[in-house]
Amino acid sequence: MNYDTFVDRVAQRAAAPTERAAALTRAALETLAERLTGGEVLDLAAQLPKPLQQVLKPHPAMEAAERFGAAEFVARVAQRAGVDENVARDGVRAVFTTLREAISGGEFDDVVVQLPRDFRAVVEPVLAPGATRR
Repeated sequence: MNYDTFVDRVAQRAAAPTERAAALTRAALETLAERLTGGEVLDLAAQLPKPLQQVLKPHPAMEAAERFGAAEFVARVAQRAGVDENVARDGVRAVFTTLREAISGGEFDDVVVQLPRDFRAVVEPVLAPGATRR
């Protein structure tokens, strides 16, 4: 999946203009990069288009993931994207759904396994029957 398609799908799912969807996508991926181990960030980035790979650069000295829950994740996305937390929550769901389509199932599972249980409200709708998966 190319960058424009990725952002367009996030925009459709989040019912957001393209510019806001791009900001939500960048903010969600930057925050996800903080929440995943460095190796997993690199594995994820390898399956995404170049503009998104640049967002997913792990800090060279940071192999360990930061520990924070879904509420903090959404708050960080909201701050980075300059939106309120409800918009950020919808954007995070849209980004996770689009990630599920854009990367291999095994890689998506590897990402989800690193997230704490309170991410279920964000991730489980993506895993539900009828959700699109490549």
